[in-house]
Amino acid sequence: MTVELQDAGKQLSELADSAAQGEDVILLREGKPLARMTALSPQTPKRLGVLEGMYEIPDDFDTMFEKEIEEMFYGESSDE
Repeated sequence: MTVELQDAGKQLSELADSAAQGEDVILLREGKPLARMTALSPQTPKRLGVLEGMYEIPDDFDTMFEKEIEEMFYGESSDE
């Protein structure tokens, strides 16, 4: 579909719908091609869980290295 630029503003919504449905819309200025409206390719959604089953999270993950971290902040403990 080709449309003169001066007319395109009046029907921009319809032209955008046509482009979204896969039709190329060529905008003309004084009969010469100026720009093209085309549909955007659909974005591929991010896949969640791609690495599922590849790694194991230890049960103590949230407390791992707790003693070492405390020692970094408070110094050596006298518990030992």
